[in-house]
Amino acid sequence: MSVQKRFIAGAVCPRCGEMDSVRMYRDEEREHRECVKCGFSDSLRLDGRPDPEQIETRVSGDRSDKAPAAVADDNPQPIRIMDPGTLRRDH
Repeated sequence: MSVQKRFIAGAVCPRCGEMDSVRMYRDEEREHRECVKCGFSDSLRLDGRPDPEQIETRVSGDRSDKAPAAVADDNPQPIRIMDPGTLRRDH
């Protein structure tokens, strides 16, 4: 089965602003639109339901109730900062 893509008369691309460059087509689940000038594309579900939300992972999830990623060091060591003017250069 081939998909019929049709231009939308008077439609303006939301990305590049070109008029009459947006075409649309449908598949079994979604209605798609795309711009032939800049490549913009998006789609909507035909049943009107929103797209599923992003799956919560350890990277994307809320970490406010989790343990901190870094553990505090119980034995801190002092840092000695050297003046760059006092360094010797051995060549």
